[in-house]
Amino acid sequence: MTTKPNIVSCARCLYDETTPSISFDEAGVCNYCAMHDNLDREYPIGVNGGVRLKALAEEIRASGKGKRYDCVVGVSGGCDSSYLLVKMIELGLRPLAAHFDNTWNSPIATQNIYNLLERLNVDLFTIVVNNKEYDDIYRSFMLAGLKEVDAATDIGLAATLYRACEKYGIKYIIEGHSFRTEGVSPLGWAYVDGKYIASVHKKFGKLPLKTFPNLSLFNFLRWTTVSNIKKVRPLYFIDYRKEEAKKFLAQNYGWQWYGGHHLENRFAAFCHAYLYPNRFGVDMRTLGYSALIRSGQMKREEGAALMTKPPQLEPEILDMVKQRLGFSDEEFERVMTMSHHDYTEYKTYKKTFERLSWLFWILYKFNRVPKSFYMKYANRKLKVS
Repeated sequence: MTTKPNIVSCARCLYDETTPSISFDEAGVCNYCAMHDNLDREYPIGVNGGVRLKALAEEIRASGKGKRYDCVVGVSGGCDSSYLLVKMIELGLRPLAAHFDNTWNSPIATQNIYNLLERLNVDLFTIVVNNKEYDDIYRSFMLAGLKEVDAATDIGLAATLYRACEKYGIKYIIEGHSFRTEGVSPLGWAYVDGKYIASVHKKFGKLPLKTFPNLSLFNFLRWTTVSNIKKVRPLYFIDYRKEEAKKFLAQNYGWQWYGGHHLENRFAAFCHAYLYPNRFGVDMRTLGYSALIRSGQMKREEGAALMTKPPQLEPEILDMVKQRLGFSDEEFERVMTMSHHDYTEYKTYKKTFERLSWLFWILYKFNRVPKSFYMKYANRKLKVS
């Protein structure tokens, strides 16, 4: 990591004072490390974690009695979701895999999905968006000067998981997030909701959104309250070590590594390796390395050394982005150097989330939404940007 003169850094992880909403205690340790430790206590691993994971699996099985499936697992071809799917099978669950295809998957990721599902005999529910329509969303966010360029993927995946649950009467969504390997995302590096996507696209888009599965507040609340669909993260109770998981998947399922976190998708690779660091001065690798440092899977010095190496993007991916989004080299450079803009300039659900903070607190407590959602979007005390 390049040394920043006169910048205060966390004594434990790689975050520094340029990280949004950061603060430090008397020992120089940041509040995100404190969040990690709180989550570590709330979601233990070891014997206690095993007991809670077993109880969760029994609860999920009971909810699916008499049904074809008892849970939905999002799959991307990545390590986290692939390993999670295997573990759910080992727990005796009957998962339905779900995938949102934004037409930017890498060939390796696509092959990983089909190899894994075939070996595990798991069915797949997929929503495929029209590629020109989806590229129009990406282009809109680029023209708007906003950093949440890939936000539509998160929304599309969330809507896909809920739609799969609704179609088959499933009550549990299994998410592959692990704060011990992916980290605690800074409150301010990104904002996303369905109204935001529609608002930006309305101003800059050219094509109607006919195939994109946007997530309205009405459907979000309907699925989390009336339908009682829960979101759970079993990896929170597992001593999940990504390097060991990659070896396990490769040896047993023909799974292939694609080069880095989020790089299983070519547009996500563009965002993480090129757009965020060059356009907004944000290197997302800090999240993962800091998580591994906090959980004892990496030394701080090792993470800092890795950060000194600039992220790499294959030239053909950059060319693909320009071509598919309709940017000439000159237009692309203009977009990359234009003024930065913020989500607060557009219509969003943020104020509504805050007004309903009491509801989202209840939904968090009953596993309808992740704790991170309440913290970032519904808690008025925390500023997102």
